[in-house]
Amino acid sequence: MTTKPAHQKELFGHPTGLYILFFTELWERFSYYGMRAILTLYMLAKVSDENPGLGWDEGKALAIYGWYTMLVYVASIPGGIIADKILGQRKSVMVGGWLLVAGHGVLSIEQDWAFYTGLLLIVLGVGMLKPNISTMVGGLYKEGDPRRDKGFSIFYIGINVGAAVAGILVGWVAAEYGWHYGFGLAAVGMVVGQLVYVYGTRFLTHVGNKPSKEIASDNDVSLNQIFSQMFSTKNTLLLIVVLALVSVFVPLNFMETEVPAYIVFFLFLTLVVGFMMTVYQDLESKIQKDRYIVLLLSFLIVIVFWGAFEQAGGLLNIYAQQKTDRVVGGWEVPAAFLQSMNPIYIILFGLPVAIFWQWIKNKGKEASSIFKMAVGVIIMGLGFVFMVFATQQYASEGESAIYWLLFAYLLHTIGELSASPVALSFITKLAPVKYGALMMGVYFAATGLGNKVAGIIGESSQAEPIRIELSASADEVKPLLLENQTDSIFAKNKAFTIETQAYLKNDEFVFENNKISSIFKFNENKYQDEFVSRLKDYNASSNESLKVFLNFDYKDDKYNGQLVVDQFQTDLEFRTFAGITIFCVIFGVLVILLIKPLKRLTHGAEDKEIEGLEQEGFEIADDEIK
Repeated sequence: MTTKPAHQKELFGHPTGLYILFFTELWERFSYYGMRAILTLYMLAKVSDENPGLGWDEGKALAIYGWYTMLVYVASIPGGIIADKILGQRKSVMVGGWLLVAGHGVLSIEQDWAFYTGLLLIVLGVGMLKPNISTMVGGLYKEGDPRRDKGFSIFYIGINVGAAVAGILVGWVAAEYGWHYGFGLAAVGMVVGQLVYVYGTRFLTHVGNKPSKEIASDNDVSLNQIFSQMFSTKNTLLLIVVLALVSVFVPLNFMETEVPAYIVFFLFLTLVVGFMMTVYQDLESKIQKDRYIVLLLSFLIVIVFWGAFEQAGGLLNIYAQQKTDRVVGGWEVPAAFLQSMNPIYIILFGLPVAIFWQWIKNKGKEASSIFKMAVGVIIMGLGFVFMVFATQQYASEGESAIYWLLFAYLLHTIGELSASPVALSFITKLAPVKYGALMMGVYFAATGLGNKVAGIIGESSQAEPIRIELSASADEVKPLLLENQTDSIFAKNKAFTIETQAYLKNDEFVFENNKISSIFKFNENKYQDEFVSRLKDYNASSNESLKVFLNFDYKDDKYNGQLVVDQFQTDLEFRTFAGITIFCVIFGVLVILLIKPLKRLTHGAEDKEIEGLEQEGFEIADDEIK
């Protein structure tokens, strides 16, 4: 009896290689989402806390989070090109896996240099692994194989299980033993996934191989051709030059921080705009150009959706940590646990939502892809209504209930289940055939831009910090500490918070406990002016004083801190959540109102299925690549 080669063996009716990729991706998603669950919380944790972090301001943490999640998407573009042109998917996944092992491992080191180095390695690793492992799943099945869809379903179960477990386990370890132990656990998960992949390569020898050197067909368009045409067309070149000048002028003259990063970011967007114009000008038929217009709108929907949805790992994660009552049954649930709600909801509601949309379609109702995407944006936006209620409860009671976040994540997930499964498929149907692969790159860029928009929105929801410095002795401060803080914090140089009420009297600030004004000084006069201005905004008086927090952190051999006017910050968050809701609903409704003309512009593209274009289905728990 002849023994089958390893790559031809099957298990439970599917190629054995599917389960290798299943467990590889499960552990990769475990490591990624585990790290993501605690990333912003680590950046915010005070240097002198019992569980010390980087001690950054909320705005800075959210900005870094936005850059990081954007780059993860954008790195998928060169990652896919390297696999297609040089290494092949199988080797690219191997390289990406080892980069991720190194990245998560470096993050577990308690050094500032390790933080940025670890993030960079993770960005490069995800860029190499993520766009290629799903392509390998598709390659396990011959064209027309009826098992292919079920194979992807099995694969995505692994993704969601890994994501669901990650927030819980990594979040618990980080809360109990320290942030770097949490990052270390994520690293261990990635090592396990990589070992599975190394062991299982014998089952994958027939997929993802190094591409052979073939002459490009008439339907292939290289990046060199695009850029050559872009810079040789007068109108396009003129627009690129103007946008490039604006890309440099605006950051240099209107931005105070991250100026070089924003210059590079805007220049990248300039190239994308030039690229899209060049493609449009190259299209020959009216049908192609009409579909291309709808394609551009689809990219805009992608940006809007992820710009709102990605508040999950940033602003909502911080809100859970700082302002949510997470005590359940006498135990305080770590904030990172809530990052597991999205994949858990997906496992619970993925099938019912799919059945619902199929039922709608069978009833002859509107169920086109662009309609689902618009409805998904609306539902996801409505999830922020619960966060509006949460801010109102916090303003009146001093903390908000955990169920507001649970409801918000539920609607976000329902919206994602409606929009995400069809987005990539719809875009591949609209894209001109010879630009199909390049449009995938633009899709990743749009998704990355959505993540950066999310970071900008989160950053704008945070008040500019009012910086202060402790100028009193420990004995003077001890009587002012909160009840849960002890005298030993000064012996150990630990962080502490003072809570009080403040108001204005003759245009000067006054604390209800007058001793407080003598224990600190403002770092600069502008901070004192800003504090007075915020009190004026609310007409704070002795009868209507405002809650104020003085948060101190011990670093550089002294106590520095921030003075936070609680109502001012809460109102900023209220406006952010309400604004996201209003914008998403209006945007989604406008798209729905345009459904008929937009469907005409597609010229029936959605009515025909193009076999082989959609290599991967969708990762509904994955904020990476759908």
